Amino acid sequence: MADSSVPDRALAGVRVLGLEQAAAAPLASHILADLGAEVIKVERPGSGDVIRGWDRAVRGLSTGFVWLNRAKESVAIDGKTPGGRSILRRLALDADVLLTNLGPGAIDRLGLGYSDLVDENPRLIHCNVSGYGLSGPYRDVKAYDLLVQGEAGVIATTGYPDAPAKVGIPITDIAAGMYAAVAIIAALYQRERSGRGQLIDVSMFESTLAWLGYFPQHYWHSGEEPERVGMRHHYIVPYGPYLASDRRYVALCVASAKDWETICRAVFERPDLLRDVRFEDPPARRRNRAALDEIVEAIVRTRDSNEWIERLRAANLPFGEVRSMAEVLSHPQVVARSTIREVDSPVGRIPTIESPLRMSASPVALGGLPELGGDTERVLLRAGYSAAEIAAFRAAGAIGPTRVRRSPANRG
Repeated sequence: MADSSVPDRALAGVRVLGLEQAAAAPLASHILADLGAEVIKVERPGSGDVIRGWDRAVRGLSTGFVWLNRAKESVAIDGKTPGGRSILRRLALDADVLLTNLGPGAIDRLGLGYSDLVDENPRLIHCNVSGYGLSGPYRDVKAYDLLVQGEAGVIATTGYPDAPAKVGIPITDIAAGMYAAVAIIAALYQRERSGRGQLIDVSMFESTLAWLGYFPQHYWHSGEEPERVGMRHHYIVPYGPYLASDRRYVALCVASAKDWETICRAVFERPDLLRDVRFEDPPARRRNRAALDEIVEAIVRTRDSNEWIERLRAANLPFGEVRSMAEVLSHPQVVARSTIREVDSPVGRIPTIESPLRMSASPVALGGLPELGGDTERVLLRAGYSAAEIAAFRAAGAIGPTRVRRSPANRG
């Protein structure tokens, strides 16, 4: 009988083997782990996931590793050794999901491609996250976020007219990781009906193309390349942050004819703008963006940000501020919803951002961060290996040395 005191988790009982590194696949398994899946993260003995070495800002831990790897088990296995490959195969055949974003061709060289495993584990869901996908002329091209932002058109839409810019967060990794997590969950649901797994092919490039939104439509139907508009919206004016008299930005969003009338009358106190034919509808306001932005900038400079926010709030119009990181992390909404939580780690309790998935019948329990290889012995024992076999693997260099956790992961 199930323990009624243990909260139900959406993906409880799902085992994920992650041959993952850096950001894209680890983000997908991060989502799955928050939802209750058992995620076994395979790392290189000695060095671990490449992201562990990017910085040491979290008391010696990497910020990227802390972001993406809570609630996972870490096993240190050398897939270049015969023993390591045999362990990986056994773990894969015992998994529900094999998730990987190793370099082009690496998973096949390990003998862990979908075709290598499907006959023995037909229920396996094999998710391959890559830069450009499993086919096509760019199949073997190595991919990083900045490179894909350029290849997929994001940089062309971002920045100012005289200076393109990349998006500050690794958006192509995040897009691919989110699509991979969605695809895996969908495949698990389909498997309940079909009894079979499948191969999932998710690329950073195509995931980012899918996020280009309305830009391809403008190009197909108007022949229009997107201009770079800085902090403004490409097609809606006024929309974006404007500098108030106290040197703080106030973000406006005029998304409808009603909003335009309301902001002119009740917020700006400039009903004359409603009679100006240059600004009579969204296309006209876009054509005359420079003139309208100059007017709005001059208006907003006359009062401080608090007054504009109160006016916008009273008029029931959308508003926002451009906050510093310190202000974001102490945001009233963050405090009210307890969005920052502490988890265990090898260096003690550290803060992390709560999962945005708030589900009434499937609470997210945040797990801690694993020590490199700290779960190797336990995972191998669970897979059926004896203590003597594990010692032999260690002596042969197939697995990393024993590591003692200083602060065990909280499995929720």
